[in-house]
Amino acid sequence: MSGISAPASGGLLRQRPFVLFWLSRLSATMGYQMLTLVIGWKIYELTGSAFDLGLVGLIQFIPAVILTLLIGHTADRYDRRLIVRISQSIYALSALIITATMFTGHLSRDLLFAVVFMLGSARAFEMPSGSSLLPALVPSRLLPHAVAGWASANQVAVICGPALGGLIYVVQPVAVGGLCVVFFVAAVSLVTMIKIKGNVSANREPLNFRSVLAGFGYISRRQRLLGVITLDLFVVLLGGATALLPIFAKDILNVGPVGLGLLRSAPAAGALVTALVLSRIPVERHIGRKMFAVTAIYGVATTVFALSTWFPLSLMALAALGASDAVSIVIRFTLVQIETPDEMRGRVSAINYLFVGSSNTLGEFESGAVAAWLGAVPSVLIGGIGSLVIAATWMGLFPDLRKLDRFEPAGRQQEAV
Repeated sequence: MSGISAPASGGLLRQRPFVLFWLSRLSATMGYQMLTLVIGWKIYELTGSAFDLGLVGLIQFIPAVILTLLIGHTADRYDRRLIVRISQSIYALSALIITATMFTGHLSRDLLFAVVFMLGSARAFEMPSGSSLLPALVPSRLLPHAVAGWASANQVAVICGPALGGLIYVVQPVAVGGLCVVFFVAAVSLVTMIKIKGNVSANREPLNFRSVLAGFGYISRRQRLLGVITLDLFVVLLGGATALLPIFAKDILNVGPVGLGLLRSAPAAGALVTALVLSRIPVERHIGRKMFAVTAIYGVATTVFALSTWFPLSLMALAALGASDAVSIVIRFTLVQIETPDEMRGRVSAINYLFVGSSNTLGEFESGAVAAWLGAVPSVLIGGIGSLVIAATWMGLFPDLRKLDRFEPAGRQQEAV
């Protein structure tokens, strides 16, 4: 892995399955980000409640907890492309419901929460299945570049989706929902076009209590995986500032829906620039130290955002937050994929999503609940300071992770150092 040169990233463009997957990820995330912007703004507009904004995260977290074991086993037994297509079709249905009820004037708090639950259930299946599919789309030598490229698709969409959604919302809110439907249908179509060898998982291990728990056992026996997953779990759990962006946009920075779109896009802007650089020049040495360093930067950026009352500074802080997170994502995702055999990737990815991906939604609930108690600024400030404490603590608890040098299986680390 350490011999990969920068020009190797150009080989991604010759990998048709990856290109289709990249475009699908871009389209689906565009729609998802625009739809979540509409949901967040509408809930706060209808209720004026920070706690209700936090509930959006909790409601999305619940299906991930309930379904995690089933999700992982399903992703290891069945065609991961089919699971992704079904999940994205549910996204399209959710967007259609939002659009129709906005058009007829029947949109309500309870209906919004019901749609959020649908989105959370679909996302709980889509994300682990999609991440497990990625290593099958490119040669192993291109995996770090593919991870960075995959991350860049997400970040492009996270930049453009909220900004575009905010601009359109000012003119015609219903049009935002309709455009989301278009994006989700396009994503489903692109995944359908992906052709790969061995597209259906060969793992037919029977569904039983032992098989569904195998992912937990695998992670617990590998300290580096355990450290990576739990580090992000606690950092993201504390740093759920995005749930409170409607409050910052409306009450603190006074920038309205357009400003909210820019605030939601700012982390992705920083992450996109970073992901594009990493797709050409991947992180290859001193991986552990760099991961902890960017985690500390994430905490500092969150703290700056909490204290800022100047819109440009808030945007810069969020961009720095996104840039640091992009480096962490590429390191963590690549490490998890390299250290996990294909027949276990679905179950490990599902647990990773539960502990990491869905902790974003639980972190949003935590931020909303603390904001309802102490206020939005103290809530985000606690998250920033807490991230610094967690980074320092994990460096002591997982010394092997701190000393990690290259993306190689644990047994080969001694040879590489």
